Amino acid sequence: MAKFLVSPSSAQGLLCAAASSPWFSNDLTASSQQQQPPPTNCIISWKHCCSSTVDDSASSAVWLSKRIVGGVSTSSRRRRAAALSLNLVLPQASSQAVGLTAEAESLNDKFGKEGVKVESGEGGLPKVSLSSPNGSVAEVYLYGACTTSWKTAEGKDLLFVRPDAVFTGQKPISGGIPHCFPQFGPGSIQQHGFARNVSWDISSTESDADSTTVVLELKPSAYSRNMWDYEFVVNFKIVLGNDKLSTEMTVENTDQKPFSFTTALHTYFRAAIANVSVKGLKGCETFNKPYEDPKNPVKGAEDRETITFPGFVDCMYRNTPNEVVLANGLGTTLSIKNSGWSDIVLWNPYLTMEACYKDFVCVENAQLEPVQLQPGDSWTAQQSLVPI
Repeated sequence: MAKFLVSPSSAQGLLCAAASSPWFSNDLTASSQQQQPPPTNCIISWKHCCSSTVDDSASSAVWLSKRIVGGVSTSSRRRRAAALSLNLVLPQASSQAVGLTAEAESLNDKFGKEGVKVESGEGGLPKVSLSSPNGSVAEVYLYGACTTSWKTAEGKDLLFVRPDAVFTGQKPISGGIPHCFPQFGPGSIQQHGFARNVSWDISSTESDADSTTVVLELKPSAYSRNMWDYEFVVNFKIVLGNDKLSTEMTVENTDQKPFSFTTALHTYFRAAIANVSVKGLKGCETFNKPYEDPKNPVKGAEDRETITFPGFVDCMYRNTPNEVVLANGLGTTLSIKNSGWSDIVLWNPYLTMEACYKDFVCVENAQLEPVQLQPGDSWTAQQSLVPI
């Protein structure tokens, strides 16, 4: 009988594979006695398995058993019994991520250089760590091509990751600079598209006297084709300079037919929301989502020089200028410049996210009007973040 290695970060992946396999049934004992051994597609590649204590792993096993067989006691002894009933192997405490370290090392051997290092991050997910000559640093996870941290030379992290963020490779990372592609918001496919839900590949890295760079690449997969059946290539370049973080996103249509998309960088900035302000949007057309009825945006125009956040804010600004200025309320003022992004979204969830709404604000460069790309054509947009 096959055995499975379980950890908190991989339990959900195991559940997904197990639930799709005929080897599992509501009666695990009967299933293991009457069925053939599980097919090979039930053995998951533990790409996202992380280190854990025995008790944490048992917790994952009991969670898994609850989902499959209807629940057991949460005592430590019974958790292990539940794991055994599922024929799960619980790892001993380890300081290394299972399987992921070799992958990170292989990627680092290929792409690592001065100021660029590929290593295991939270949950064992691979990340690229960038460092600039003056001491600023950034971290970019391959999962979702999400930049989760950008620290100045003084050690200030200007990005924010929500406390409810998970690093399991099963759902988007909530915070940093997540991608919305090929759809922003709700629509014909899942909320904000699929680019933030999948692992990207490293295309190239660079390092010079002024900056370090990583270019990530996304191509179609069975997962993406299931909801958006087009051939494409998305390249996302992240350049860390001396207290400057720049990105460039390029979407190329490699299909034989045209397609359209919307997109955004859903950037979370660390902030003290009571003191946050944004300047540069006066006169722009707005579509404001009221707290009481967010599904019905109200069209208007921005008449304020300085926008503040005294409550719930979810507002789309159309045809915006190529620079806005964010004062984060923590003593840092940021210039947010763009080229190619036509719109900006401001968001703070207020009491709908009571645990952390005071600690961040989202200023999102976006392309809200669908971009039509013919075969062979491409679209590019750039963003530059600079403390001023």
